[in-house]
Amino acid sequence: MNIEQIETFRTAVPLIKPFKTALRTVTMAEAVVVKITCDNGLVGWGEAPPTVVITGDSLASIESAIHHVIKPFLENKNLLNYELLFQGLSTILVGNPSAKAAVDMALYDCLSQFCRLPLYQFLGGYKHELETDFTVSVNSAEEMADDAVSYIQSGFNVLKVKVGKDDISVDIERIREIRRRVGLDIKIRLDANQGWTAKDAIRAIRKMEDSDLRIELVEQPVKAADLEGLKQVTDSVDTLIMADESVFTAKQAFQVLKTRSADLINIKLMKAGGIYQAQIINQLAETCGVECMVGSMIETRLGITAAAHFAASKKNITRYDFDAPLMLAKDIVDGGIQYNNRVITFPTAPGLGINGVINEGGVQVG
Repeated sequence: MNIEQIETFRTAVPLIKPFKTALRTVTMAEAVVVKITCDNGLVGWGEAPPTVVITGDSLASIESAIHHVIKPFLENKNLLNYELLFQGLSTILVGNPSAKAAVDMALYDCLSQFCRLPLYQFLGGYKHELETDFTVSVNSAEEMADDAVSYIQSGFNVLKVKVGKDDISVDIERIREIRRRVGLDIKIRLDANQGWTAKDAIRAIRKMEDSDLRIELVEQPVKAADLEGLKQVTDSVDTLIMADESVFTAKQAFQVLKTRSADLINIKLMKAGGIYQAQIINQLAETCGVECMVGSMIETRLGITAAAHFAASKKNITRYDFDAPLMLAKDIVDGGIQYNNRVITFPTAPGLGINGVINEGGVQVG
């Protein structure tokens, strides 16, 4: 089964409402879509959104990495020698994790189709459905509480609340108002997106603990490179601390795990460079008794389908942040995972179950 053709095209979908974090504000979900065709007719799909402030990947850099480096390496190679291909994909260029991830998921799509299995079963098949949280963007306390109530009324029972953009006193008031409005039965997670210092994070989390705001976890409270600060926060509070931007690679995961700098790890295919490397990170974490979440960037249902297949395949992945397609003004993907409010179900078709994607010009490809 040789790789015959690798194509890319762009997509762009407006968001229903701007997505605001401590790092950026997003109004449009842009992406490079990858289509890989094999000589036996199988077609695999992948997606890479540009997330410059997190991964360093832009639309142009993603396309350049794929067409000038990855494509020459993969074309005419036998996909059944996939260990060689995935190892090579990880080492033929430095960085560019989103470009690698899009190609990686397309390769896995083809492989699992060849084996006539949905990808989550090809990878392990631990679960056949998932439940996602829903993210509350950074705004005024009143607007965030209104959004939180709206999401709960829509059927969600876990909220991921963005903080870290303003003074910690403002963040605490936001969480107080959300908790007051949604009650005590709703699970609340916080994501500071590197927005706090270690001291501010400890102060904020302790105040929320003392106020019984019942925060399940706090994600990436400090700068990505500040592992000492991350460990200081983890050791100083009772609330679970999750590493996100601190962990792109397996080597970084090993450092976090070895130093016990966090209680949990958030794996994203766009950080790890795809499913192959994400599996290594999860295995390292599981060996150390650390559970993982699988999250995402602002992606369409194509990229989230690949991430969800990976997440459903592994026992150690216990939390899921796959709400991005629900934030988009329209759906451009034919096939893939389906949503019933917070519940995600998988197609019975082999691979990702993707039939086609609408490109930037409004034409369905595939």
